[in-house]
Amino acid sequence: MKALVKQSPAPGLDLIDVPEPKPGTGEVRIKVLRTGICGTDLHIDSWDKWAQDTIHTPQVIGHEIAGVIDALGAGVEGLIPGELVSVEGHIVCGRCRNCLAGRRQLCPNTVSVGVNRDGGFAEFVVVPATNIWRQSPDLDPDIAAIFDPFGNAVHSALAFPVLGEDVLVTGAGPIGLMAAAVIRHAGARHVVITDVSEPRLDLARRMGAVTRAVDVGHDTLARVTAELGMREGFDVGLEMSGAPAALHSMINSMAHGGRIALLGLPTGELPFDWSRVVTSMLTIRGIYGREMFETWYAMSVLIQAGLDISQVITHRFPATQFREAFEVARSGHAGKIVLDWTQL
Repeated sequence: MKALVKQSPAPGLDLIDVPEPKPGTGEVRIKVLRTGICGTDLHIDSWDKWAQDTIHTPQVIGHEIAGVIDALGAGVEGLIPGELVSVEGHIVCGRCRNCLAGRRQLCPNTVSVGVNRDGGFAEFVVVPATNIWRQSPDLDPDIAAIFDPFGNAVHSALAFPVLGEDVLVTGAGPIGLMAAAVIRHAGARHVVITDVSEPRLDLARRMGAVTRAVDVGHDTLARVTAELGMREGFDVGLEMSGAPAALHSMINSMAHGGRIALLGLPTGELPFDWSRVVTSMLTIRGIYGREMFETWYAMSVLIQAGLDISQVITHRFPATQFREAFEVARSGHAGKIVLDWTQL
């Protein structure tokens, strides 16, 4: 089968022939239809320090996966070949304190599909049956392919109650855009999103999910909040960029008692004014991945209830054009990018 592989410890990826995987006990093989490109994939492609410290070559990459069940390993019940599914890319141990308590997203022994084991940028992928999420057969496979990052957005957006609240989202990347859409759907009053990429801010406006889309290179949150009549600051903040300036701005823009969810991953140490956190009595919560499988259920319900995230997908490429797709993703001007594995 064809697969996108990091063959050696150096920049670049190759679309090559590799052996077709076989499902073992408790596993499922999926015929891949679509995959989304994630920032993690860009790190692996460029072979930065994180990738050098994490990836063991050769490695099939990719963890945002939609496909149909192709084969079942021994002991798998309740799944049917041909069903449309998405994949939860975090494989947990099932034995630690958190797993046994049902808090699988907190498992310290997590193994990641496409990072620590072969992933889904391929014609077929094998994963544990417990990592399968069955989708409605009429769901667009493109949407099914981005359920992984959609889950990050939903987990962050619903970390705190947002009904009637004023919410600041820093970072208008795909996850930030989807989070803004979820917050609006959940009944927030004002949703303000910030970025320095005008194409992404334009996309936020076209999606209709925000009250204001602010280019912080040319405008200030203080002016926007004054224009909106917000005298006390934001009630909830979602930091999705990992940029130090964004977190500083958010902390200084929060109302007393405000709540902040941090999803954006900084590239280094991130000092900020702890005195402001203390005196404003702010709550800061780190978010990583999705709750398994409460968030997945919430995602499906949101889609069934009419939440439309399709506009966040701005580019679609045949898998053979992965190099062009990666360059578009790296530009910082696109939304979500999907590879089609039926076009090889």
